[in-house]
Amino acid sequence: MDYNVYLLATDPKDPCRDVIHSRDTSLKIRVYCLNYDRFSPSESEIQLYGYAHEKLYAFETINIAAEDALDVVSAIQWYADYIDYPEMEILPEDPRPGHNIAM
Repeated sequence: MDYNVYLLATDPKDPCRDVIHSRDTSLKIRVYCLNYDRFSPSESEIQLYGYAHEKLYAFETINIAAEDALDVVSAIQWYADYIDYPEMEILPEDPRPGHNIAM
């Protein structure tokens, strides 16, 4: 069974701005702490959300390739383990009131 290996790029000036990189594919996911960061989702990317340690996180792909789309959830699960919150529920929509309005 193959396992994906993920790496994390961190911003030393902002502990909440991480980028998850897949070692073996082109998958990259930017992490936002919605308690602190402004976030405007891109229509051409995949966004998922999750709560951990009383913070709401948004995960947005960076230049997603079709073949990498299936690995997005496993990368977020890896990140949840990394931040010591493996029970993070991954949500398909922004749970904040007023942020999930269909256009």
